[in-house]
Amino acid sequence: MKRAKTRPRRPIKPRNPLALAPLLQKGGAHQRQDKRASRARQKAALRRRTDEA
Repeated sequence: MKRAKTRPRRPIKPRNPLALAPLLQKGGAHQRQDKRASRARQKAALRRRTDEA
C-alpha cells in the first residue's frame, strides 16, 4: 500500500487585522455554498483563533 506524502507545515504568518473586520468578511449572500464550505469556515476560524494567541 502506498503512503501519503507529508507536506511541510506552512509557517504561521500574521493575518491582516483589517481584512478580518466584520464589514469586509464574506458572509450571507456571498458565503460559500459548496460541499466543503463548512469545513473551510471551521479552518478559517481555527486560523483566526491561533493567530490571536
